[in-house]
Amino acid sequence: MKELSSELKQMLGLKGEPIAVKLVAKEDPDPVPDEPSGRLRYCQLLMEAKKGRSLSLTAKNISCPAAASALGFLPLPEKIASGGMLKALGLFASNEAAAKTMREMPRLELGKYRAVAVAPLETASFRPDVVVIEATPEQVMWINLASLHRSGGRLEFSSAVFQACCIDVTVIPYVAKKVNVSLGCYGCRESTDIADEECLIGIPFQRLPEIVGALRELSKKAIPTARRKPIYTALGKGGPS
Repeated sequence: MKELSSELKQMLGLKGEPIAVKLVAKEDPDPVPDEPSGRLRYCQLLMEAKKGRSLSLTAKNISCPAAASALGFLPLPEKIASGGMLKALGLFASNEAAAKTMREMPRLELGKYRAVAVAPLETASFRPDVVVIEATPEQVMWINLASLHRSGGRLEFSSAVFQACCIDVTVIPYVAKKVNVSLGCYGCRESTDIADEECLIGIPFQRLPEIVGALRELSKKAIPTARRKPIYTALGKGGPS
């Protein structure tokens, strides 16, 4: 995993660490990283892992009720399920629109998991289920192209622009076994240091070696050529388009 992380950072120019995420089932006997001293949101847990920390959250110390529900730790509170809280935050025009959004959110089975563990991919002591990366749209673009490098086709992404970290780039890649991209959401942009110009991508870990291998191929020609912008440069010099 150290080599995969190192290659991702080098080839893409990532600023933060790729994050290993493991959903720890109740029957899983393996130890998990230490819990934080206080309560954290799941998006804040990812932020800490991006900076180099290994941590875990449980139903007892996760501070975001929406994320607690997404990860199967606790039922969704009625004030969120009804749409009232999201409407009060100014995110939706009506309780009904917010409630519809929450009904359509995919969630992990209630009570199945005892913890979520995160760590920098480079130093993770566990095999992750998902790898989450905060990156620029250009970097995320290359990861997605790498995911199509052998198979071809088109990609579809799923998001409600709410619960970006817990659902868009964790639950969906874990359950659907597909790469998913998120623009972020109110919660993570209010509660973490994610930059305005960054978005997120979640990658099922079993697909990561293939994607890194494809990035190696893209790094031979496509990535450096596009980043040099030769056609744009020629246009600026009055040359042919």
